Amino acid sequence: MSSEEEALYALQREAMVEEHILRRGVRQSTVLDALQVVRRHRFMLPATRRFAYEDHAVPIGHDQTISQPYVVAVTLAEANVQPGSRVLDVGTGSGYQAALLAELGAEVHSLERVPTLLRRAEQALDAEGYAQRVTCHLRDGFTGLPEHAPFDAIVVAAAPPSVPAALLEQLAPGGRLVIPVGEDRQVLEVWTATPDGPRREALFPVAYVPLLPGVETAE
Repeated sequence: MSSEEEALYALQREAMVEEHILRRGVRQSTVLDALQVVRRHRFMLPATRRFAYEDHAVPIGHDQTISQPYVVAVTLAEANVQPGSRVLDVGTGSGYQAALLAELGAEVHSLERVPTLLRRAEQALDAEGYAQRVTCHLRDGFTGLPEHAPFDAIVVAAAPPSVPAALLEQLAPGGRLVIPVGEDRQVLEVWTATPDGPRREALFPVAYVPLLPGVETAE
């Protein structure tokens, strides 16, 4: 990709952050900085890169999408990721959200059920310099990653019908789970692990692909 193309993408990325993220109320400077640094177009298929900095989800193949930038920004802000946080990223997809988490300074474990998407995301993360901070796993997102729990934050990029109990159980004390929940009608929810049990907060309606159980074996 030429330097001229990268310069144009950089301008589009700056406009995305200003017009679609900051103006809609996301104020955390670390999240805004990460969105400005991570090159979303590098995690997309060549045929759809022209949509990289528009504020909507874009297909990445296998009936999956790279999520809407505004919703990703809210997810990261609500997860309260700090440098050194241990984070579980459920639904690797393109690898973009995992890259943002790494840019925030987190230790990231990312789960994906589609082998082709997992390999593509690993390649993109490596090419963009995030491979040392993100470990990808071919796993069922409903089960989480108990061998690496507890997590300071868990972020989910696909919607289950209800919140998987395994994910709540893998939160560290004070940890936060940000997840879209529902089938026909979905809501972005934040669950916080408190001494009295998980506390739920509903944010706003969203539209995500469904979180599916199991792991695909067919290529």
